[in-house]
Amino acid sequence: MAEPLHCFPVPNAKSASPSRPLRVVIADAHGLTRAGLRALLDSYADVEVVAEAASGDEAVEVTRAARPNAVVIDASLPADGGLSATQRILQAGCADVVLLLNSAADEAVFGALRAGAKGLLLKDAGPDELAAAVRAVAAGNAMLAPAIARRLVEDFAARPRRPADVLEQLPELTARECEVLELVANGLSNEEISKRLVVTRATAKTHVSRILCKLDVRDRAQLVVLAYESGIVRPGGAPVPAHPPVGGTVTPIGRARAARPRGGLRGVAA
Repeated sequence: MAEPLHCFPVPNAKSASPSRPLRVVIADAHGLTRAGLRALLDSYADVEVVAEAASGDEAVEVTRAARPNAVVIDASLPADGGLSATQRILQAGCADVVLLLNSAADEAVFGALRAGAKGLLLKDAGPDELAAAVRAVAAGNAMLAPAIARRLVEDFAARPRRPADVLEQLPELTARECEVLELVANGLSNEEISKRLVVTRATAKTHVSRILCKLDVRDRAQLVVLAYESGIVRPGGAPVPAHPPVGGTVTPIGRARAARPRGGLRGVAA
């Protein structure tokens, strides 16, 4: 049985109209592959392929013209076209992107995260997985293939811990916000966080939104990346003990903002 994709909602995510199909652009260098992806996605009643592209430049051009809900891009387009197109499309605010990768070991995984792609799938993904990823990113959420999520967590776990003095550029989080960040990184949804902390769901959501703002990250995916990479939580779910100063705030143990990549990471149900 295939492993489920990791999907994690983003605060204030967009709501798709149930009466209109999701408009999708496909970008792949091979015509036969594009035809297959079109046939696959068009088989779903809520998805409609509105344009195709054979290069990164063409993907940017047709996306600007078609204004789709999502763009499916082959990360291995020639001349770094897949990653470059992803970054340009996102910077222009045209649509969110699902990138198709050859394997979880592909170095493009990290480039895709830095470019801001919200959907990362392997090319052996099934039709339903691709359709689910399109729906997720069109709604403003993020989705990762399980193998990619594992690879990223393993990579962060293998990195040496950074000294605390590199954190001076990071904004301070309150003790409660650090606690919420640990729970997010361990996979808890807003509802589960509210029950754990005995607060309302709205309060839990507010904490998450404030953390996103303070740490200058786009979504929960990046929060998970930061939490693991900074050492706020460790692989296996064990949090790093924090001892707040008298003022009631703690600075996360991690790297400086300038060194942090901007991209999504591991899925968390919310």
